[in-house]
Amino acid sequence: MFNAYQTTTLQFNPTECNGCGMCYTVCPHAVFNRNGRTITVAHAENCMECGACQLNCPTNAITVDSGVGCAAAMMYAAVTGKREPVCG
Repeated sequence: MFNAYQTTTLQFNPTECNGCGMCYTVCPHAVFNRNGRTITVAHAENCMECGACQLNCPTNAITVDSGVGCAAAMMYAAVTGKREPVCG
């Protein structure tokens, strides 16, 4: 069965990242981890593809097909009867 939480379009290019931490700050689902000025993707499976990280990244180190995950997550919740997720 398709699980939207295991598939995400999130792409992070660490060589383009300047370590500002905006992605870490704006992500509503703790996808990113911050250690000083080093950012990593810690929980890609949490990504709801809201696009906040991409929108706020000043170096374009992040790309995500925003909106796709939110819709998929809502459909998944409806099909499985689980609580509807909150899209940031």
